Amino acid sequence: MTQVFEQSIQINATAAVVERCITHLALMSRWLNPVLRCEPVGEVWSTDIGSESRFIIQIPLVKPTLKSIVVERQPGLVVWEFQGFFQGRDRWECQPVEKGTRLVNRFEFTIPNPLVSWGFNNFAASWTKEDMQAQLRRLKRVAEEVQISQ
Repeated sequence: MTQVFEQSIQINATAAVVERCITHLALMSRWLNPVLRCEPVGEVWSTDIGSESRFIIQIPLVKPTLKSIVVERQPGLVVWEFQGFFQGRDRWECQPVEKGTRLVNRFEFTIPNPLVSWGFNNFAASWTKEDMQAQLRRLKRVAEEVQISQ
């Protein structure tokens, strides 16, 4: 069964600045959950279509990893498709509005393993939704700091 978590936030920065916060690895590391690490597959980080990366949850010993590939890319839009204990897409869209940008994050996924699915739905789903909201708040702070410094 496909699940969808969608969150949005108003950011007082241009869509170009918000997009840079999503696509620039050093800026991304400032707003990602501290237990989540993102790294390129290969030597160069990119958000071009076909670029691969790994999102690693820093849980001691286990370190669950989602392998992802950029499957859609336009100005203001990045969609990562991932395989692993989750299968699905993570879509980030910058929508210019009168006073900044509305950022929409849509996390659409299935969990093929019934045991993992049960555990996620009973223990981690609400935490994941809260974490997505917290990430957007952190991203908003980073983008607004970058906007001011320009």
